[in-house]
Amino acid sequence: MKNREFIENLILNIISPLISIFIALFLGGIIIYLLGHNPWETYKEVINFALGNPNGWGYVLFNTTSFILAGLAVAVGFKGGLFNIGAEGQILVGGLVAALAGLYIAPLFPSFLHLPITLIFSALGGAIWAFIPAILKARLGVHEVINTIMMNWIGYALTNYLVVNTFREKGVLYPLPQTDKLPPSTVLPKLYSIFQKIGINIPESNPVNYALVIAILMVIVTYYLLWKTKLGYEIRALGLNINASENAGINVKNVILVTMLISGAMAGLASINDVLGYRYRYLDNFSHGLGFTGIAVALLGKNHPVGIIFSALLFGALNRMAIGLDVFTHIPREIISVLQAVIILTIVVGNEVLIRFLKKRRKVIYA
Repeated sequence: MKNREFIENLILNIISPLISIFIALFLGGIIIYLLGHNPWETYKEVINFALGNPNGWGYVLFNTTSFILAGLAVAVGFKGGLFNIGAEGQILVGGLVAALAGLYIAPLFPSFLHLPITLIFSALGGAIWAFIPAILKARLGVHEVINTIMMNWIGYALTNYLVVNTFREKGVLYPLPQTDKLPPSTVLPKLYSIFQKIGINIPESNPVNYALVIAILMVIVTYYLLWKTKLGYEIRALGLNINASENAGINVKNVILVTMLISGAMAGLASINDVLGYRYRYLDNFSHGLGFTGIAVALLGKNHPVGIIFSALLFGALNRMAIGLDVFTHIPREIISVLQAVIILTIVVGNEVLIRFLKKRRKVIYA
């Protein structure tokens, strides 16, 4: 019995995603061939660009950091049976709130509190933006997908208006749609010196920063929350069966509300890699679809914090490879987006096929 369950979990959680990745690479290779390039040589070149040197690895880890936090945000919602498709808007709002807190609130306190205050406000901004769809879902039963999609567009428009018309950088001739630069006490230091001490020669210009450490800590916190606490048990129970959860005495409305707020807070934190660790300011629409990529990362990682680390690494490498495609081969970098889409499509379809196959197999065994 235990051996069978172990094999089934291995197939669903490890073998299935690996097959999806290979299918995506194969189909991508066909497209590259049709564009007149050698797929094998192309893959070798872009993989070497992304992973063949310390600078490339630094960029991969930089990309991975944001994907981990965005993936965790979506995964927490999924675990509670909620599809938080609004992570994109929550990231934008969280990033702007963090920047404004760093500029106007943190300086009111002692300097050692500046960074913690800014980090807290990034999570708070995301949670605030998740609150409206959360309350509509919990109290009125309005579907969260519709709510969060609409909140994305409002988030785009609101942050754009505020950063262009109210908080735009001052004192420059042709100001970009961005805020003033954050004080040094409110930003995240780079990690190059730590890597250099252990013999990995990541250059000072590389953007990988302490947001990576925070992302790993959030992986641990999320795992502990979901599998070691009463609230985590209630979230997972809700995701499995809302009616059974209600019959078991779980306050479904409160758990929905809390789950969405945690998901939104995690999405808000996903902004810190760019806002606090790279640009040191808020740039309008900096996320470029990060919240939607978080959905793919969560699905590939099977909504498990550890799986999300590996999934985020893959997507981080793919993003770096996209630049390599553009620079060295002149193949459109959108090919990487095709690979990401194929990975998710094959996971969704493959999982459904595998689940049906395993169910039929169980019926045969117990018939």
